[in-house]
Amino acid sequence: MAGLFFDDYDTPVFRPPSEADSFILRVTRGCAHNSCTYCNMYRGVKFEKLSDEQIMRQIAIAYSVDRDGVRRVFLADGDALVLPTERLLKILNTLKKYFPNLERVSSYAAPGDILRKSLDELKQLREAGLQLLYYGMESGDSQTLKDIRKGVNGEQSIEVGKRVRAAGMDLSIMIILGIAGVPGSERHALATAHAINEIKPTHLSALSLMLYRGSELKDQFERGEFTPLPPYGLMEELKVIVEHLDLPETEHMIFRSNHVSNYIRLAATLPRDKEKLLADIDESIRYLKSKKNYDVYNHDWTK
Repeated sequence: MAGLFFDDYDTPVFRPPSEADSFILRVTRGCAHNSCTYCNMYRGVKFEKLSDEQIMRQIAIAYSVDRDGVRRVFLADGDALVLPTERLLKILNTLKKYFPNLERVSSYAAPGDILRKSLDELKQLREAGLQLLYYGMESGDSQTLKDIRKGVNGEQSIEVGKRVRAAGMDLSIMIILGIAGVPGSERHALATAHAINEIKPTHLSALSLMLYRGSELKDQFERGEFTPLPPYGLMEELKVIVEHLDLPETEHMIFRSNHVSNYIRLAATLPRDKEKLLADIDESIRYLKSKKNYDVYNHDWTK
């Protein structure tokens, strides 16, 4: 089944690209944090924890439409783990009861929500079927995290990832190239590489900064308070990150930069493909630098 979800459509529903074929089960509406300066996903959306009745209605409809076809479920919206562990366990057990072919349940994970859960709670959720969390770390740099109002510092962002991995869950970390602008680029890159080395996630996705209408970061850019990196600068920043990755040979981290925000699509398994990835990044830098008349801000950055 492809992208099945039910609920009213009065507010947007977001999910990772890899969850395109999942049953999108909305358990919250909006984002409880909703303060990050670069994000406009849930601006104007009042945060709400959906009731048991609202959640069961979605499950019942999915059951009636394609009971045997539901193999993956993604818990929406922006931070489903804000729900108490008891409620999440109840939801996970209900999903197993209704869908006999269920293979995986996943969710976005806000850092504050993870830090409020003990390791034992996360292990309970893993045992109940929550196998994969998508964590928008964005940066491992404390100053950058403070500037973008992520709600955690660098050490806390690392603790978030380590706690998820210690619980036995797969972890997909998202970082944003260019999030610190030109002045903070190297600091952001080095601290982010350090965080990845410490956490050792199973998946790593590199997104490129886009300045969205309604975000504070776009307002800062228009006031001349934020200087974004040019396209080749984003690749130079990624090169610094990859150069400083020092993962054990036994690790198997899937790297992707195939988000719609990216100028260049890259893929690798690290650390095995590190040298090839660096060569691909160098080629990308040369290509982007060759675009002499390229409009840096024409990448939907000011829309």
